Amino acid sequence: MTDNPVQKNWLDYLSDEDLAFIKRFVLSSGSLKDLARAYGISYPTVRLRLDRLIAKIQVLDDQPVASPFESLLRTHYAEGRIDFDTFKRLLTAHREELEKRHET
Repeated sequence: MTDNPVQKNWLDYLSDEDLAFIKRFVLSSGSLKDLARAYGISYPTVRLRLDRLIAKIQVLDDQPVASPFESLLRTHYAEGRIDFDTFKRLLTAHREELEKRHET
């Protein structure tokens, strides 16, 4: 049985808030200082937000993803919603479940 779920693009997993941040970043020509002024927050806060967004994109884009659940799991990990140990346990259990389904 060849179950090949439709793979979403990493952009599909970004929130509206993430997309708005990216748009403002581009419109400010990549200036974090201008972005901080536009949001009314400090430069370090903008830098942290950008670093988290970069991590989120890397987690979604770096490795082939087996399912929409895995993409969602990776997104939650990148956003800091779940810790690394929980992420790894859930990912392992999910992959084992997918393997069992393909064996039958």
